[in-house]
Amino acid sequence: MKKLVLLAMAFFICQQGFSQKPEDTEVYTPVPPKVTPGKDCGAAPSDAIVLFDGKDLNQWVLSSDTTKTADWIVKDNIITVNKKSGNIQTKERFNNYQLHIEWRIPADIDGTGQGRGNSGVFLASIGKGDAGYELQVLDNYENKTYTNGQAGAIYKQGVPLANPSRKAGEWQSYDVIWTAPVFDASGKLVTPAYATVFFNGVLVQDHFELKGPTKYIGQPSYEFAHGPSPIKLQAHGDKSKPISYRNIWIRPVVQPK
Repeated sequence: MKKLVLLAMAFFICQQGFSQKPEDTEVYTPVPPKVTPGKDCGAAPSDAIVLFDGKDLNQWVLSSDTTKTADWIVKDNIITVNKKSGNIQTKERFNNYQLHIEWRIPADIDGTGQGRGNSGVFLASIGKGDAGYELQVLDNYENKTYTNGQAGAIYKQGVPLANPSRKAGEWQSYDVIWTAPVFDASGKLVTPAYATVFFNGVLVQDHFELKGPTKYIGQPSYEFAHGPSPIKLQAHGDKSKPISYRNIWIRPVVQPK
């Protein structure tokens, strides 16, 4: 009797399989938009918003006074931090996105630990000063510090999976996938922020879940709701020589409907 039941089940499954067609699981809409990739590694694709093309800082403002254009030093197609003027941030606000940014520590950098080429890319700036979600920038080729504060770290939260730092004086790159936190109408957190980061082409943050905005002291938490936010570059107050940035572009990520 048991064998007959098994045979009947196999016959039913076989019949069901033959009743389906390959076309049943094929979809043709929505059609993904066509994007022309950059000609070279790190070059902006056709649908990117170029935040710095080597010419000017028209896409950036001072974090301390967003009515004023950023005044960091632009020369030879690069931006160099102006520590006197403080942080700068994008005029435009972003939600979910893909970001490419390149940075360089001066070849003759001095200092140790956190005082050696310190800066940061705030993936979402939610206030003045150093408020937001920070991806650390630092010279960590041969410079020890706390591991959740080294280059490639989500500062004070996520230790990088590897240390692919190049020597000071060489250009480094971050490629970031940022998923912004979502809050409901009452301001309660629905889903946290996530970050995936490639550092010089090496995966260092794998869909890392952030516990909240960056905190220098204490544990991070989502204390208030916010929407799309600017991207901020930090003019850190350490005494080492200022670092430089170049080739910054972003692609807002919008899920197909």
